[in-house]
Amino acid sequence: MDALSPPPYRQLSRQGQASHSGSELPRYTRRNTLVHPVVPREPSQHVFSLSDGRATPWLVLKISNSAKSTKSLPIFHEKENINATIELHAEKGDSSIQSVTALVRGRVITGPRSDETVTFLTILHPIWARSADTPRTPSPSEGANGTKLFGDCIWSFSIPLPKTVAVGKSGAQFRLPETFSERYLAASVQYDLTIHVSRGKFRTDSQIRTPFGFVPSSKPEPPSIFRQLAYQQSMPVPGPSTDPQGWKTLPTCKAKGTTLQNCPVDVRCTLSLAVPLCYTRGSVIPCCLTLSSEDAQALDMIIASDSINVNLLRKVGYTSAPGIEKKRVAHQDFSREFGKANWWPSASIQSDHFNRHLEGEIRLAKDLKPTSLMDHFSISYSVVLRSFNISTLKSANSEILLSEPVDIVVAYARGPRPIAYSPPSYDSHSRENDHDY
Repeated sequence: MDALSPPPYRQLSRQGQASHSGSELPRYTRRNTLVHPVVPREPSQHVFSLSDGRATPWLVLKISNSAKSTKSLPIFHEKENINATIELHAEKGDSSIQSVTALVRGRVITGPRSDETVTFLTILHPIWARSADTPRTPSPSEGANGTKLFGDCIWSFSIPLPKTVAVGKSGAQFRLPETFSERYLAASVQYDLTIHVSRGKFRTDSQIRTPFGFVPSSKPEPPSIFRQLAYQQSMPVPGPSTDPQGWKTLPTCKAKGTTLQNCPVDVRCTLSLAVPLCYTRGSVIPCCLTLSSEDAQALDMIIASDSINVNLLRKVGYTSAPGIEKKRVAHQDFSREFGKANWWPSASIQSDHFNRHLEGEIRLAKDLKPTSLMDHFSISYSVVLRSFNISTLKSANSEILLSEPVDIVVAYARGPRPIAYSPPSYDSHSRENDHDY
């Protein structure tokens, strides 16, 4: 096969060779479908206000952030500061205001009770206080520099978000997780910014509170030199036989079954995953698979029926009472598969009568949540190979034969970005998230 031509996306015949019927998939021009030019985007500005029945707002919060649209929540990426401006109109003077503060919180919430919430991030930023001894945020407004606010007062502030936080009595360090909320899960990771206006006795305090999305900047180590060269030159990714350092080959497992004639069949499965076992969302997980059996017809049936189930399995785990009671509460795990591998004949190893050599990849959705761990809450991933479930080969339904933990991250590694070789229309991931985070 010409190194510069794309891999053939063709169905395999019963003899394991590529069929040339009119139903075969078309040849796709190789292009790096994952690389897009990076165009700097102007920051979005979200505006929140408080009127309390007045004709015009007396308290306004303006937040500059990385959201694509003001219709979504404000978004902040790791290493970005929360940059905001507060405008407070005190008319002829408001002697009831004692202080103005900004509060940033990050919480893991696993239920409605107070003991089902863990606050892992708390940043209190003073804006203004009546007492001159209390720290204040500098303001160009004359009415914000005394012991009583009057007129139009403006403060601009910048709050850096830490990369890690210490949680619990042990002081264990955890990296800030991405905002997480899904319709069918009780657990969520939430961030919010609150501007609190404190008043004296017998007066009601006021506040503006808005949730925001946080995105970490985790990234993998670069792949092998051979794979980087393949990506750079838009050539096929070298397999385990050519680039052994660039792959992890898992232990060979057996898929057992019986034919319709009740004849026992053993299929040996050898799965390889590209290393490092850490992949950027929006890219792919390169895979190689070898199926071996003394029953060549069984191999043909497996390939022709598209019953090779190599999937990305996500597991969300948490305890519902994370405080002192968490050791008494069972850990809950919720699993779901995201993406199924697409396969084509290997370009580097020729299949024979008893062996089928395949190359493939699992496409990763751009909105896939990254691997994370925060105290009692975790998001983890693994690539699993399930048994073959086809009518002509009876086997244990959906039995997991192999499982290998992998990490999903947000940013790309240094160097050329991965190339997707499978057609985009074959991406089996269905979008789950309802928010633009």
